[in-house]
Amino acid sequence: MGSFKGHILPGTLFLLVGIWHIWSATRRYVSDPKSFRVRAWNPVSWFGGRVKYLELYVVAIGAFIDMCIELLYSTHLKFFVNGVLNPSHMNDFEHAGMLLMFFVFGAVALLSEKTRVLSLPEGAIPLMAATAFCAEYLLFSFHSTTHKGLEGYYHLILVILIGMCIISVIAGTLASDSFAVDLCGGISITLQGIWFYQTAFTLYGPMMPRDCKLDVNGIKCRSPSSEVQGELWANFQLFTAVLMVFVAVVGSYAFAAARYGHSELKSQRSTAEENLG
Repeated sequence: MGSFKGHILPGTLFLLVGIWHIWSATRRYVSDPKSFRVRAWNPVSWFGGRVKYLELYVVAIGAFIDMCIELLYSTHLKFFVNGVLNPSHMNDFEHAGMLLMFFVFGAVALLSEKTRVLSLPEGAIPLMAATAFCAEYLLFSFHSTTHKGLEGYYHLILVILIGMCIISVIAGTLASDSFAVDLCGGISITLQGIWFYQTAFTLYGPMMPRDCKLDVNGIKCRSPSSEVQGELWANFQLFTAVLMVFVAVVGSYAFAAARYGHSELKSQRSTAEENLG
């Protein structure tokens, strides 16, 4: 079973990276549509480029900290019982393994980009990102903690969003000049971050549906109809999250186009307006 803090920390990491991915993809596209390429990560140009690799540091350091919390703090260093892995902390071991994959992705990408120690070919870094998302997908699909009922429904939606991340990353390696694919990647990561937050506040926070409660065995609802009401509430939350991200994407594109828009985009818009007129 999870916890409020256990969902907030990874949710924050995914949300930050996702929002940055959406903005960066939008700005790069409107600045020069012809040279646009899908990126697994986006450099930061602030402070004269001195924080160029900030996104990769956030991924690597954030995943490492979360991994240490799962592996060292949550387990209280009780890794083994009677010579075997402690069955009471299998959930923590699994989460730590998933986070290790994201740490490896961030660390290897940093080594490849900043040093000559490891020079990866084009397309290798996106596939590493897809591998990390695959590890996350497998974890939540075949969890040692059996998620049932309302808790299982929230995790099912999470698995679907993770699957969207995998598809977007792989599609980006096949259609490397597609703005739509790159944008979908950022949207998927953002929605995953929002859903981690939503799960934390709903299942482990103040937004628990009526007639449902959290106990030591998971989320328990008073009746099947109460569980269905909780699932409908989850559907509404997902719709709200998608709508919020949609509005944010449209607003980001409008702002980026007005401030950084390439002359080619402006001429295309003028031509379209003349044709409509």
